[in-house]
Amino acid sequence: MTIHKKGQAHWEGDLKHGKGTVSTESGALSQQPYGFNTRFEGKPGTNPEELIGAAHASCFSMALSLMLSDGGYTATSIDTEATVSLDKKDGGFAITKVALQSRISVPDIDPAKFDEIINKAKAGCPVSQVLNAEITLDYTLN
Repeated sequence: MTIHKKGQAHWEGDLKHGKGTVSTESGALSQQPYGFNTRFEGKPGTNPEELIGAAHASCFSMALSLMLSDGGYTATSIDTEATVSLDKKDGGFAITKVALQSRISVPDIDPAKFDEIINKAKAGCPVSQVLNAEITLDYTLN
């Protein structure tokens, strides 16, 4: 079974002064503005790195939930933040690292077992698998 999901982008102008919009087929994003100023100058709007971060954080949280369930555990909560690093590299830019930070509450789980499951989720998350960047994980189990 293959699932297809779509995102769309529209761009006008040059890199520095141009502007664009990004949308998702679900409507979660609808013509959200992006551009050089939102990516490099902190202006209102979105950028590819924060979208990748949101995708990675949500995918990792879902993968962890699945793997916990497979082990007979149910998380009370999983809160994940993904910090995406964009660095100047080889005359351009590259996403070089994603730092996942997660706070998880799981009743009655052995910390060693949890460590095994969470690292499996980090490696098994589909977004982790598609990224060509170093992925680190720091977590707190409550």
